[in-house]
Amino acid sequence: MGDDPARLYRLDGVAHIAGVINDEELLGVIPPPSQVQKYAVNCSWFQETFGECPEDADDDTVRRYVRAYIMMLLGTQLFADKSGNRIHIRWLPYVARLEELGTYSWGSAALAWLYRCMCRVANRHVVKLAGPLQLLQSWIFWRFPQFRPAGYETFSWPLASRWAGYNPSGSEKGPRVRMWRLRIDRLQSREFIWMPYSSPDVLQVLHPEVLEPRHMAVWRSVTALIYFAVIEWHQIDRVLPQFGGVQAPPRPALNIDFLMSKDGRGGDRWFPSSMPKWHAYWDARHDSVLRFDVVADPGPSHQFLQWWSQHGKRFLAPDTQLGDPRSVPIPVACTSSYTAASEFIAGSSAAPLRVAPPVQPAPQEEEDEIEDEEPLVRRGQRARVARRCGTGSHLFR
Repeated sequence: MGDDPARLYRLDGVAHIAGVINDEELLGVIPPPSQVQKYAVNCSWFQETFGECPEDADDDTVRRYVRAYIMMLLGTQLFADKSGNRIHIRWLPYVARLEELGTYSWGSAALAWLYRCMCRVANRHVVKLAGPLQLLQSWIFWRFPQFRPAGYETFSWPLASRWAGYNPSGSEKGPRVRMWRLRIDRLQSREFIWMPYSSPDVLQVLHPEVLEPRHMAVWRSVTALIYFAVIEWHQIDRVLPQFGGVQAPPRPALNIDFLMSKDGRGGDRWFPSSMPKWHAYWDARHDSVLRFDVVADPGPSHQFLQWWSQHGKRFLAPDTQLGDPRSVPIPVACTSSYTAASEFIAGSSAAPLRVAPPVQPAPQEEEDEIEDEEPLVRRGQRARVARRCGTGSHLFR
């Protein structure tokens, strides 16, 4: 596939042009070449062209604005890349027929993209995280009450809109990685909510379609999550408490490292044909729905905790940042000298010998001198005696 600007994207042998697809007018206008970067259009062009729908717009015009809005929602929120300012032209086939938008599994595709982005950012050379970060933030705030910002108690549908106005203040910026590691390490089991959406006040604002069996089956399926060339594995058998179950020791994780290099580049191809095995998993997702007992108090089992203690990592922060000086060993030299002195005191039955302090230089001023049988010591001063390392005071110098 070449870089012909008149053919911005090709999918399964069908050319999708910015203005027309299947002879149906989509946006009513084609972006100028200056606003097109290969297969993406600048978000600023969408905002300037479709920022506000006219009040006297007819149905066709409204549909064009709806398509543009949905493309901006998909390109900058659910499937955002690290640029954050471009919208891929791949979304045109999906917004061509608005009545079919609800037939796609957008949630599973967004989750696949989030998994891939989180996997990439685990690389020490990657500094920016892409993906549906607002949904990730909402997931954290709903389940970690200790991490929620104050003043966001009311909520409605969609649930992620509860934190729409949240913006970290300047005081919250800085060395946040170290701070959040320590906060996570100090969490107690009661400070995590496994099923925040099951409370009555949340259930009454949920969209009724969300709780339909056909959607709940996807939640509990161990299957492939697909977002174009991105394929991730939905291992809910490792997070059963989030669905009301008791977590047993998990099975070995599926190794899909070879899929990490698949990004859709390198030619024009139809992904279901090039990766049929993983698409077959998705097609058979209803056959892989987990069935387990839902309990009133979900959480890890005793066997899982034993497995976790052997394979997991208890703390995120380094030991040096946990701040317990008792874990710092006493230097060997101090320990040996203290032990020798203790053995000498314990093994001697006679009174300890009186050792005279070292002689201080004679003071220059006669009025500061005193006569005594003991060596001269300057008035107002005491002879300094070295501290014993065995007291532990060396740890706080």
